[in-house]
Amino acid sequence: MFQSKKDTVYLILAGIFITNAIVAELIGGKLIYAGSAVMSIGILPWPIVFVTTDLINEYFGEKGVRKLSLITASLIAYCFVLLFFALKIPAVKGENLVTDAQFNGVFGQSMWIIVGSITAFLVSQLIDVTIFHFLKNKTGNKMIWLRSTGSTVISQLFDSFIVLGIAFWMTGKMTTDVFIKSAFTGYFVKLIIAIGMTPFIYLGHYIIKKYLAKDSDVN
Repeated sequence: MFQSKKDTVYLILAGIFITNAIVAELIGGKLIYAGSAVMSIGILPWPIVFVTTDLINEYFGEKGVRKLSLITASLIAYCFVLLFFALKIPAVKGENLVTDAQFNGVFGQSMWIIVGSITAFLVSQLIDVTIFHFLKNKTGNKMIWLRSTGSTVISQLFDSFIVLGIAFWMTGKMTTDVFIKSAFTGYFVKLIIAIGMTPFIYLGHYIIKKYLAKDSDVN
């Protein structure tokens, strides 16, 4: 049993955070077109990560986010270790069965993509939590949108460039021009989505405050 309603809130937010972060990494190897530019489809789950990051920041502070970020990065690495062994074990051959080539095509991401993903995740999360609490110290409990969007604006700029830089530019899979264009495209897409998710941050605050209203552990 959990000791308080706040423990339950943290567990739910952590579950949502970890699930979306891992899914984003697993599907991130697929590149899609955004207009004429290329970006990773792994961007899709990140708006949910933005919202949960800000809510965890708000109610559980820097330590809560840092601890969860390290746990999530470890779980992402664990998933890739399991995938490594799954890729090495031959599949059963037969009609309507998944072949080794099909499985490898979906999950056979290069080591550099894995390194880039985990590095970008940790760096962006640490930047996000630092900026979030800097703005919160300046504004107090007011202007939730400012600290939520402001932290995302900076952290996701680093995230977009780090993951593509390590996984595709440093390995020679992207030219410098394509890398810069793709990184900025992914960044602006995430930024637009993050701004659009702002009402959900306020909704999350409302739901959590209402849930914790009768809990003596409320901050």
